[in-house]
Amino acid sequence: MFRRVAGVFDRVAGTYDAVGVEWFRPIAQGLVAELAPQPGERALDVGCGRGAALFALADAVGPSGHVTGIDLSSGMIRATQADVDTRGLSNIDLLVADASAPELASADYDLVCASLVTFFLPDPLVGVRAWHDLLTPGGRLGISTFGPQDPLWVEIDELFSPYLPAQMLDARRSGTTGPFASDAGVEGLLANAGLRHVRTRTTKVTATFQDGEQWYVWSWSHGQRAMWEFIPEDERPAIKAHALELMVGGAGDRGALGLSQVIRYTLGERDPA
Repeated sequence: MFRRVAGVFDRVAGTYDAVGVEWFRPIAQGLVAELAPQPGERALDVGCGRGAALFALADAVGPSGHVTGIDLSSGMIRATQADVDTRGLSNIDLLVADASAPELASADYDLVCASLVTFFLPDPLVGVRAWHDLLTPGGRLGISTFGPQDPLWVEIDELFSPYLPAQMLDARRSGTTGPFASDAGVEGLLANAGLRHVRTRTTKVTATFQDGEQWYVWSWSHGQRAMWEFIPEDERPAIKAHALELMVGGAGDRGALGLSQVIRYTLGERDPA
């Protein structure tokens, strides 16, 4: 599973969040705002990807603070390191690491941020416990996950379902009875990991596309690529055509193609004692 996830994100490293569709950045920046990083703090960005949260954290903690970004994909880390170097930032370091068991100093971070990561873990509670242990006493943890879907998005996802193996996680739903199916379920993950003052805030983010072709390019530029790769190559054109028909029909009076998603921000704190 680790090899599969890392391989997919290695293959999308060059296009991730870079095809003209605002999606990962606003979600991550909303999570950073909820965590309210302060100048001088030390922050950890778990599953940093191409820096959607990383650079916002670095700006907030400033030159006197520091941000560590980790990702399972070495391709993501290489591409993001190039961005860090281009920007001349000295308060960021990047590491290839497993989010479930990062080999980092315990109780070393004032805040831990994990945007759209937790549902990829084979055992989310193990990962959240590891992140809890990396916090300083009183430190904050924030994660973002997906809430209820736009019905149109559900219809499009269902086109892929017959091709996906049973063990493959649907990152937006992750099952109807698992912890990601409700606010209370995700809050339970944090509480069971030892965090206190656990709370949730939700918002809605919409990915807007110029046309169906931009959606198609975008769908290959991030984790959804894994879904496409399970479809035999000769069947992909039919799935694409069906998805575009759904999108055009779903545009209605909006006059633009868009997919909306409820985003859940769940936050907690390590006991200060």
